[in-house]
Amino acid sequence: MASFNKVILMGNLTKDPELRYTSSGLAVANFSLAINRRTAKDGEKREEVDFFDIETWDKQAELCSEYLSKGRSVLVEGRLKQDRWEDEAGNKRSKVKIVATAIQFLPKRSEEESEGGGGKGDLSDGNVSDGKDIAPF
Repeated sequence: MASFNKVILMGNLTKDPELRYTSSGLAVANFSLAINRRTAKDGEKREEVDFFDIETWDKQAELCSEYLSKGRSVLVEGRLKQDRWEDEAGNKRSKVKIVATAIQFLPKRSEEESEGGGGKGDLSDGNVSDGKDIAPF
């Protein structure tokens, strides 16, 4: 049976990326993304926020650590991954996160005003792009 696992999210970092290296020297960065969602209930407009943990590897991780910071907007493309473990008390635990395969840095507000919008850095496979080759959503 065929399977499909792909997510695309756009939001703002809730904190600076945390960069570390595995024992074999491979870079891994983790950060959290806040996604705002507007809803209306009984005529009252509200904004709800969902938070997602993002994990990225290798050169992409190093670039995220270098160029991203809390509050920065990004577009993340990746896959869902579920980690499972037992805690010290023997309880089964699990957590779902997004493993990024591509990250598009979105312009800061000052860049949007001075450049008329457009992305500034596509990190698919660790390559940085000027954003001109990326189709708008």
